Amino acid sequence: MAEARTPPSVEDLLGAAVGAVPGGTAREGQQAMAAAVTEATRDQEHLLVQAGTGTGKSLAYLVPALLVDGPVVISTATLALQHQLVDQDLPRLADAVEPLLGWRPTFAVLKGRHHYLCLAKLDGGGAEEPDGLFDTGGTGTKWLGEAGRLGRQMQRLRDWALETETGDRDELDPGVDESAWRLVSMPARECVGATRCPFGDECFAEASRARARDVDIVVTNHSLLAFDMLAGRHIIPPHQLLVVDEAHELADRVSSASQAELTPDLVDRAARRARSLVESEAHDRLIEAGDALAIALSAAAPGRLTTGLPQALAEALTLLDAATRHVLDGIGEIKPDDPDPVRKQAARAVLSDMNKAAQRMLAGSAFDVIWLERDDRRRAVVVAPLSVASTLRSLLYDDRTVVATSATLALGGNFDTIARSLGLPSSPTAAPIPTPVPPDQGRTAVVRSPTHDHKPLIDSDSGEAGGAEDDEDELAWRALDVGSPFDYRRQGILYVAAHLPRPAASGLPEPAAQELVRLVRALGGRTLGLFSSRRAAERAAEVLRAQTDLDILLQGEEALPLLVKRFRAEPTTCLLGVMSLWQGVDVPGEACQLVVIDRLPFPRPDEPLAAARSAAVDAAGGSGFAAVSVPIAAVRLAQGVGRLIRSATDRGVVAVLDSRLETARAYGAFLRRSLPPFWYTTKPDVVDGVLRRLAAEAAPSATVASTAAEAALT
Repeated sequence: MAEARTPPSVEDLLGAAVGAVPGGTAREGQQAMAAAVTEATRDQEHLLVQAGTGTGKSLAYLVPALLVDGPVVISTATLALQHQLVDQDLPRLADAVEPLLGWRPTFAVLKGRHHYLCLAKLDGGGAEEPDGLFDTGGTGTKWLGEAGRLGRQMQRLRDWALETETGDRDELDPGVDESAWRLVSMPARECVGATRCPFGDECFAEASRARARDVDIVVTNHSLLAFDMLAGRHIIPPHQLLVVDEAHELADRVSSASQAELTPDLVDRAARRARSLVESEAHDRLIEAGDALAIALSAAAPGRLTTGLPQALAEALTLLDAATRHVLDGIGEIKPDDPDPVRKQAARAVLSDMNKAAQRMLAGSAFDVIWLERDDRRRAVVVAPLSVASTLRSLLYDDRTVVATSATLALGGNFDTIARSLGLPSSPTAAPIPTPVPPDQGRTAVVRSPTHDHKPLIDSDSGEAGGAEDDEDELAWRALDVGSPFDYRRQGILYVAAHLPRPAASGLPEPAAQELVRLVRALGGRTLGLFSSRRAAERAAEVLRAQTDLDILLQGEEALPLLVKRFRAEPTTCLLGVMSLWQGVDVPGEACQLVVIDRLPFPRPDEPLAAARSAAVDAAGGSGFAAVSVPIAAVRLAQGVGRLIRSATDRGVVAVLDSRLETARAYGAFLRRSLPPFWYTTKPDVVDGVLRRLAAEAAPSATVASTAAEAALT
C-alpha cells in the first residue's frame, strides 16, 4: 500500500510559487504575511495586514488559500488587480504548486450579472420601448449618426453572441459604448431567474456562478461582495476564508451599493417600460410624477439637505410613491404561464426600486444622508447611509474568516481608523503579531488590550453612534504591518514646500505654480502631477506649456491609457491629472522620478457624505475634521505618494506643494506617519540638487556617476 502523501507546508508552497516568478526572490514580509494568514484561518480570527508596494501580497494570501477546505474568495477593488490575479498570478501559481499538491488548483472570476451578455435582452425580451433606444437628445444628422453607430454596435454584439463562450464583456475587443451594452445586459434586480427565462439553460451569468461553485479560488470584486452581503449572501459560493484586497476601498463600495437615487430620466424610462403593461391612467400618473420631480429638482439648489426635503420635492416624491405602487399593482405578479416574464420583471424591478427610494427619502431617517446633484446633463436626488460600519459588522464577518489587506491600512501609525470603518472594534482583541521588518521600513500595529471603560461615541468613518452591543459581541482580530522590501530612505525624498503660503482658493495659486515649474525644469520632465481639482490641473498644464519646452499631457485631452503609454515611453513628458491618477498609474523606472501633489486631498466641503459624517461627529462633541477629513486625506495622500517607488531600483522625489503637511501641528505629523518612510526635507536647494543629478544621470551624455545621485538620496 502506498504511503499517504504528506501535505506540503505553506513555506514549501510559497517557495515554489516565488521560484516560478521571473526574478522572484524570498521576501521576509511576504513570508510573515503568509504565516499570519495561515494562523488567522486556523484560529478563525480576522486579520488586517498592511503590505507595502513590492511585498508580493497576492502570493502571500493565495498560497495559504490552497490549504483551506472549500472555496476561498478573493475580492478586489479594481479590474486591473482582478485581471492580474486571473490572467497572471493564479495560472503561474497553479503550475508551480501542482507537483507539490498532487492536484491542480482551479479558479474562476465571478462578476455581477450586468457584466455578461443576456440572451433574453438580445432577443428582444425586456428591451426598452423603441422610442427609448436612440435617446440622444438631438435631431437630424446628429441623431441619425448616433442611431447608425448604435445599430452597428448592436450587430457586432449579435455576431459576438454566436461565438463567445463566456459572454463576459471584458472579452469583447474592441468594446462597445455603455448605451449599446445596456441594451444587451440584465442588472440583477431585473432578472426573472433562470427557471422562468426562456434562455435560462444558456445564461452566461448562471454559467459563471456554476463555475465559481466548482473551483478552489473565486476572484470577485468589492461591488459584488457588497451586493451579496446586502442580498443575503446567496450569490458568492459559501466559503470559510474571504480575502479583501485593496481593503481601504471596501467601506466606500458598500456605501455605494446601499445608496439610491431618483432622476426624471429614470422615471421616464420606467414609464416607457410600463406603457404596454398597464392602463393609460396608471401610466399617465407616473409621467406626472416624473414631471413634478423634474420641476422640483430644477428649483432646488444642489448640495446636502440639512433641514429636510423642500416642499416641492416632498410633494413630488409623494406623487412618485403613489404612482409607482399604482403601476406595480397594475402589472401584477409574474405567473408561471406569463407569456413575457422578462419584460414584466424588468419593469417591476425598476418600479420597485423607485418606490423604495421614494419612501426612504420621505422617511428622512437620521441614519441617512440626502443630497441633490445637478449639472448640465443630470438632475438627481440621492440617499445614502450615514455609516456602513454597523452593516459591515453584522454582515461581513459571520461564518467566515476575513483577511483585509492593502498598502494603506495603518493611518497615523496604527490600524484603529480603518478597523472602525470596517465595523471592527477600535483595538485588536488578539495578541500583536511582531513586524518582521526593520523599524524604519515598517510600523508595528499599535495593539492594546480591549478596554471597556471608554468607547468612541462616533464611528470615525461615518458619524454613526456607537452602542453597548460592541462590548457584548467583540470581533477577534489581529493586525500586522509587513512594511515593504523597498529602502525608502535611500530611494526617495519627501519634500514639503513649507515656504509656500497656505493654500486658500481652489485652483493652483501662483506661488505653487512657479514652484512646480522650478521642480519640473530641474528634472527635465518625467513628472506625474496629481491635483485636487480639474481647475488646478488645467492651470498647471497652462503654466508648464508656457514656461517650458516639455510635452505636457493633461488627463481628459486623450484617453487615459494612451496618455500613460506616452508618459512611459517619452522621458521629457509630464502627465497631469486628478483623483483617478492617484491610484491608477503604475510607471516604474526612470519614466517617473518626480510626483508633485498640489495640496492635501481633504474632502471638499460639498462632498455630502463626508460633510454629514463630520457634522455627526461634531454634534457628538468630537472633531469631525480630525475623525473624518484627516483619515480620508491620509488614505488619498498615501495612494498618491505611492506612485513614485514601484520597484527596488526606482528613485525620485515626492513634492507636496501644501505647507500644511509641515506646519499643521494638529494633523501634519499624522499624515506623514501614514506615508512610506522617505527621507524628509523642506529645503528647496536640496531637492533641486537631487533632481538635477537624476536628470544628468538619465541623459545619454551623463557625466555624473550613479553614486552621486544615490548619495543625494541618503
